[in-house]
Amino acid sequence: MFPPPKVTVVIPNWNTACWLPGCLNGLREQTFRDFQIVLVDNGSEDESVELVTQGYPEVKLIRFPTNLGFAKAANAGLEWAQSEYIALLNVDTIPQPAWLATLVEVMDRSPAEIGSVTSKMLSLDNPTLIDDAGNLFSWYGSAQKRGQGQPATAFNHLEEVLSGSGGATLYRRSFFEAVGKFDEDFVSYLEDVDLGLRGQLLGYRCLFVPGAEIWHKWSGGAIPRPTYVTYSTRNRAALLLKNVPGKLLLKHWRTILYGQLYFFLVYKHPFASLRGYVALVYTLVTILKTRFTLQQQKKISTATLEHTISDQLSEPALTEIVRLKFNSRAVEANPSPVENKLFE
Repeated sequence: MFPPPKVTVVIPNWNTACWLPGCLNGLREQTFRDFQIVLVDNGSEDESVELVTQGYPEVKLIRFPTNLGFAKAANAGLEWAQSEYIALLNVDTIPQPAWLATLVEVMDRSPAEIGSVTSKMLSLDNPTLIDDAGNLFSWYGSAQKRGQGQPATAFNHLEEVLSGSGGATLYRRSFFEAVGKFDEDFVSYLEDVDLGLRGQLLGYRCLFVPGAEIWHKWSGGAIPRPTYVTYSTRNRAALLLKNVPGKLLLKHWRTILYGQLYFFLVYKHPFASLRGYVALVYTLVTILKTRFTLQQQKKISTATLEHTISDQLSEPALTEIVRLKFNSRAVEANPSPVENKLFE
């Protein structure tokens, strides 16, 4: 019987056959070869399954009859894997040849408390710009892609981040054994930030690896906007309630409530947002049970955790949004020749 590979690459997929060749061909060109690919298909209705079975026989295929969300698909791949390391990879990516080798090299020489190492994700549309250099999370409940839109030459140092994107991060198997898998109640969105924050609470750290480059098409595998709003609304609140000590929730309650109001207004899908809060209520007991366990096992100080979470919204303020909206309507009502040209 052959030993398991050093790495399992897990790729959740749902109706994204258009991106599969770029992703899987990129994996075929990796300089590091000791890995297995498992693609978890979430009930795709396009030609995804046929494309993989006919063109990529080296890929292990797990099929769900319906779309059960990113978290469920990722966990199915994690449960199947027997390797020392597990990489989560979005289907709308093109990994560069040294991507996996670079991540494995850094992980091999890192201490055990480094539970994950994450990539420099560059824009697939314009690889001279950064798409994601690690995840940030704020007291407003906003998840942010560190460095998004900045030159690809930026962020060239190995450094710690809150968490890696579930789209291109390498994890230790032992990390999942200690911290647990992705929270399936999240279904999709922010599940990677939740996992990273749970890891931080239990003493694990994540490193950003600038040499591990991968191209990413943002929202290449996106779900409908109202569904996204529902999941994001529920998960934003759940992430804070589940992971943050009560002392910090009380200290930052104004910022937290402002953030909830901000996204309720900015999303402009009130019924979808309300569905998110209803979903939160349905899972509140589970959230509180997990919260109790995490706080009992917490290995970092409250002060350290507080500094791990950002105090920056990194979005336009509500007053700025209102001002821009008012100005645009004024221009539409009585445009000058120059303004008329701008708003054509």
